[in-house]
Amino acid sequence: MSDQKQDEWLAARIKEAVRRCGHRPCFVGFLDEREAALARRIAESSGAGNWCFWGGFDDSERVMFGAFPDFMEPDFSAFPLEAITVRFRSCDELTHRDFLGAFLGAGVQRGAIGDILIEQGRCVLFVREETARFLLEQIQKVGRVGVKLDSGFEEPLPVGKGFAPFQGVIASKRLDCVVAAATGQSREKAAAMITAGLVMLNHQPVESISAQVEEGCKLSVRGKGRYIIDRLGPVTKKGRLGIAGRKYL
Repeated sequence: MSDQKQDEWLAARIKEAVRRCGHRPCFVGFLDEREAALARRIAESSGAGNWCFWGGFDDSERVMFGAFPDFMEPDFSAFPLEAITVRFRSCDELTHRDFLGAFLGAGVQRGAIGDILIEQGRCVLFVREETARFLLEQIQKVGRVGVKLDSGFEEPLPVGKGFAPFQGVIASKRLDCVVAAATGQSREKAAAMITAGLVMLNHQPVESISAQVEEGCKLSVRGKGRYIIDRLGPVTKKGRLGIAGRKYL
């Protein structure tokens, strides 16, 4: 399905959730950052005022959209999601790709899976309620590694590997310059990725290489990763611009 068709389908689902929430909450997701931004625009344009996002914990990357009746305050506990803890030997190195591949290989749809947080010997993931029982009963291995699944999780959540910092000097705040610095690609390759629709700025697709980037902006480059721009400046003696940021690991 093309991105346009996917967006149209998601927009229809969000509108339907807003329309049907007169007597009970309605939910859509899990949604990635781009989909959540689209859902927000649809909900705001529809005039709905009683909705929120939740992914199981503060600062979730993948979230569910919930539309609530006017008489009901948005309630995170009402969201149909559950946490699962996966334990494995600390000497085994499992990645996000390993877990996601195991779940998708078992027949679970990507939209039923939220964030997957991994540390040494433990993974905490958030899934839709109807998916939780299936995983608890069916998943015994991730790749070739034996695992044990239990409902719920203990604080603190795994923090993962965090960020990798980057810095450099660029000609200007143009998107092609910033993408090149963040990804380590040439400016020409960065421009090609932008015009091919592979780059999102603050969760929105941008195909203009001259779009301006500001401090605090978030970049997503398909196949390369996600980035936060922390600093643009100061201007060097040669009139170029310092840049510093972080790549999500």
